[in-house]
Amino acid sequence: MRIAVAGKGGTGKTTLAALIIGALKACGELPILAVDADPNDNLGSALGMEVTRTLGEIREDFIDRRPDMPPGMTKGALLEMRMHQSVIEGTGVDLLVMGRPEGPGCYCFVNNLLRKSIEELSRNYRAVVIDNEAGMEHLSRKTVGTIDRLFLVSDNTVKGVRTARRLKTLADDMAVTVGRMCLVVNRVGADGLSNAVREEVETSGLGPCAILPEDDGVARAYRDDIPLVGLLETPYGLAVQHLIDQTIRKETT
Repeated sequence: MRIAVAGKGGTGKTTLAALIIGALKACGELPILAVDADPNDNLGSALGMEVTRTLGEIREDFIDRRPDMPPGMTKGALLEMRMHQSVIEGTGVDLLVMGRPEGPGCYCFVNNLLRKSIEELSRNYRAVVIDNEAGMEHLSRKTVGTIDRLFLVSDNTVKGVRTARRLKTLADDMAVTVGRMCLVVNRVGADGLSNAVREEVETSGLGPCAILPEDDGVARAYRDDIPLVGLLETPYGLAVQHLIDQTIRKETT
């Protein structure tokens, strides 16, 4: 099962990705590969995992530093070995971080390496959860490949829903293979969706949306640098567990 989270910047994609991983882990869907595909990597912190190496650093080694080749090893074999070494191992959850190249240059190498890493590593995991960067790059480049569930995340704003609609259109235009898309409106207060947002959702063609509540516990966790995976029993965490039950576990059992 390959799950991707995408949407406008600041809508809470990483929060949702971390809680999805926590919910899957809690119900025994192990092992899980967590993929932080955002150069501004925050998923490791949300999972309580220290990021010690990234794919961006591999890029530096192969383009700028030109590593010494061990005897009898091709550059391709060395690259594959480094790719596997970049996986940060945890208890039931491993982490792969794209990272940001330190020097100038194109991200194409890192994007291609990320695509290759996901394709080769995913077969070893029951679930792969991908936290995409803001915008559409990984969808347009098909970096994440085939997606079983795509969560398009918006905040309680018209702009956020419109970005989600553009992402759906892009995925359709690029013929990205997606088993199911789901619009998620994040951090919704007690008053619910604003009238403008509700109208935008109804006319967007995205279908019914899942609504996740605003939760002070999430804000405190970010403030105090507490791993988000410990928030499964908060209102937000319970809502994510219900989302997973309805969109993943119910449909695959």
